[in-house]
Amino acid sequence: MRIHVVSDVHGRVDALKRAGDGADALICLGDLILFIDYSDHGQGIFADLFGQRDADHLIDLRTQKRFDEARAFSREKWDSLEGGAWPHIERAVRRQYAELFAAMPTPAYLTYGNVDVPQMWGDYVQDGHHVLDGEVTEIGGLRFGFVGGGLRTEYRTPYELDDDAYAAKVEAVGAVDVLCCHIPPAVPELLYDTVARRFERGSEAVLDLIHRTQPRYVLFGHVHQPLARRMRIGRTECVNVGHFRASGVPYVLSV
Repeated sequence: MRIHVVSDVHGRVDALKRAGDGADALICLGDLILFIDYSDHGQGIFADLFGQRDADHLIDLRTQKRFDEARAFSREKWDSLEGGAWPHIERAVRRQYAELFAAMPTPAYLTYGNVDVPQMWGDYVQDGHHVLDGEVTEIGGLRFGFVGGGLRTEYRTPYELDDDAYAAKVEAVGAVDVLCCHIPPAVPELLYDTVARRFERGSEAVLDLIHRTQPRYVLFGHVHQPLARRMRIGRTECVNVGHFRASGVPYVLSV
């Protein structure tokens, strides 16, 4: 069975339409929305609303880890909008989700990224789209477990969870053949982004599950330009499936 896996789609509708070509099924590991683009500052919801110059400034503050200043600047911009921030964000997010789910091939098995807004997905999921989070399903005779979202960070993205809540979802999945997460296990080489020059947060709970149950594969995204794209831990192959917005090419898993 041939399965295509994508993560960090971030608005890449054109490539998503083709992501299932030649595959028996598609797996999407989340981050469908493009809120701010660190590669092209003129793209994304923030730039659409406030322009590239303001996006440049926000990204510069975040890159310098001046998070308090970044939050103050962002709050100032959102407060300047008539009616407050949320109606504008909601319209933009819903517009992206409508396009993305319309383009999503079927059958598809999906979980959330840290940038996603889970409560909105139900309005756009179509027949043949299976959303799983802290749950297990069978694909091609193998058990696939799905754990969505990320852990708390200074960036305060929409679907960040406390460590205990995230660990509970990992434990609910338990022993599987393939574990599908948005964030990597907590291994430094898998967490370091060589372009952003920072460590992202990874999951100790996922790493512990790997040591205890040794799934065949652990698939994840989140780190766009990782120091290591794959690593073996015991018999488990840990694979970053790639930054789909940049590559437009899915990772191919044959099972």
